[in-house]
Amino acid sequence: MKSFSKINTFLSFDMKHYDVVVVGSGPAGGMAAYEVAKAGLSVAILEKENLPRYKTCGGGLVFRGREMLPFDISDVIEKEYNDLYIYFDHLDQPLFAKRTYPVVTMVMRDKFDQLIVENAKNLGAELLENHTLKALEFGENIILKSSQGDISSTYIIAADGVLGPTAKYAGWSESRQLIPALEYEVEVPQDVYDRLATEARFDIDVIPKGYGWCFPKKNHLSIGVGTFKKRKINLREHYHAYLKILGIDEILSEQAHGFQVPISPRKDGFVKKNVFLTGDSAGFADPLTAEGITNSLYSGGLAGKAIAQHFNDPTQAEITYVESLNERLLPELKFAGYLAHLFYNQKTIRNYLMKSNGQRYCEKITDIYTGHLELNKDIKDRIIKNLGLGFLVK
Repeated sequence: MKSFSKINTFLSFDMKHYDVVVVGSGPAGGMAAYEVAKAGLSVAILEKENLPRYKTCGGGLVFRGREMLPFDISDVIEKEYNDLYIYFDHLDQPLFAKRTYPVVTMVMRDKFDQLIVENAKNLGAELLENHTLKALEFGENIILKSSQGDISSTYIIAADGVLGPTAKYAGWSESRQLIPALEYEVEVPQDVYDRLATEARFDIDVIPKGYGWCFPKKNHLSIGVGTFKKRKINLREHYHAYLKILGIDEILSEQAHGFQVPISPRKDGFVKKNVFLTGDSAGFADPLTAEGITNSLYSGGLAGKAIAQHFNDPTQAEITYVESLNERLLPELKFAGYLAHLFYNQKTIRNYLMKSNGQRYCEKITDIYTGHLELNKDIKDRIIKNLGLGFLVK
């Protein structure tokens, strides 16, 4: 595809012009750049650090997200599990989902993100490392003022995460719901690791209105706690209590990382002035599980495709992106919000339902999150009715 912006590569002596600049090299940014480059447009990935870089994240990639990737990720898989366990403090035994395919694949984000970027680079994308975005100027083109100089672009795809500045620079106000979480990369004695590495697990209610997780990696554990209601809370205290539940009384080393998760989409749109928001920048983390990788991959790919398909018509590119979000992603987030309300704000009702039909619900929800059950209106209405959540959608 040949674009009109390629006629003039340099707008000034030292300012290079790209068809698209993607801000951020995470899953959303990598997939956006991949789709743009695949279409033959010029694209740069603006990254404030040098790759590979550590990224705070549980690193659990559900099967549906893994299936979205158009290339092999075998080299960056730490572990994979065909089953997943969910522990409730009121149940003697955990609920579990077992499949013939990996329900969850464990990755470390430094390697995973770099793999996606390398695949985008193979198609022609440029990686601009050590470039911190300082400001945006809007005119005939968008000028990105970075720590390494100015860059010009026709479109911007914001993929710089929950705290990235691109959305603010482009005129968005904060309307996402952000929740706090704390994660540790933990080394434990071999016998303890061997015991806990047999399963990927969630523990509901080890922290008020939230959960803890223990995700085994190749030679350590990613352990964290998060609450789905923003408030003052001692996450470290709940983390140490969770270690006792896991039976960990000796730690060889640990590294703590606090972060925030956006569990509601922005209320003032996802496109302004040729700037497209994706992933956490848009608020696309799942409100039930707080998992963000899958929706980041998905929304980044959608934004890249929409721009590539309608490069010379920004209005149509925006319409295409928003329509594609409304086709599946936004309705799914709304539905997950209903389930999250039940899980974290209606504990008595939830416990009753989980005790009587928990395994059946676990199976259905697993099929939805792994992409093996299409979440159409009939299925959503049936689940909402069975869970007694009709009052939420009146």
